[in-house]
Amino acid sequence: MSDRADGDFVQSLARGLSVIRSFDAEHAELALSDVARRAGITRAAARRFLLTLEALGYVRVEDRAFSLTPRVLELGFSYLSSLSLTEIVQPHLEALSREVDESVSAAVLDGADIVYIARVPTRRIMSVRITIGTRFPAYATSMGRVLLAGMPDVAADAALAASDLIPFTGRTLTDAGALRAEIDRVREQGWSVVDGELESGLRSIAAPLHARDGGVVAALNVSTSATRDSVEHLLDAYLGPLLRTAAAIDAELRLV
Repeated sequence: MSDRADGDFVQSLARGLSVIRSFDAEHAELALSDVARRAGITRAAARRFLLTLEALGYVRVEDRAFSLTPRVLELGFSYLSSLSLTEIVQPHLEALSREVDESVSAAVLDGADIVYIARVPTRRIMSVRITIGTRFPAYATSMGRVLLAGMPDVAADAALAASDLIPFTGRTLTDAGALRAEIDRVREQGWSVVDGELESGLRSIAAPLHARDGGVVAALNVSTSATRDSVEHLLDAYLGPLLRTAAAIDAELRLV
């Protein structure tokens, strides 16, 4: 949580949002003490925020276990509905998934993370369930690397500097210099492959999506299991359909 203390920063709002963010796919239900710990606030403050959110319909409580309600989707819907991006991308994802028979996704960059905005899963290939709004560190993902490659060097360097470069697996690239070199390579070739860096056995290939002005606004990927596909097969079988799909989406985005 930010420590800003200027007159324009509403600390109570920031704390309330931290309470909402304390819930995720692996922590769908939390006790009061867990919310306080994950949000970095006192139990008393956590209780006040949770009861307020309950009164507003964003949180429910049962047997002293708190959980979010579907109403929290309203908080993100205004952002998603203001974009034509998700609406444009989704049918293309469905067609691509049918063509390659693999899970496909689209994501945008938020700070140092990618955030999923659309997805067509074919099978579970990660231990963590991926849904709309799921976040992963950009540096360790194929979509994150094409999004970072679409930024000016200064902005990409700032995103890497803000990242906690932890090794998710033995293959995770965590050296800042090596990551910058990889991002340069991705920028030059126009796509990225990540092999087992976010989770062992997970392979993915991603390409950027461009707005009318040519700027990278999102990324598209195909994900598969290392037990089914080699990196060579990833390139031979999926890169062509991925790039064709990205080009088709770009053509529509130029009309928006």
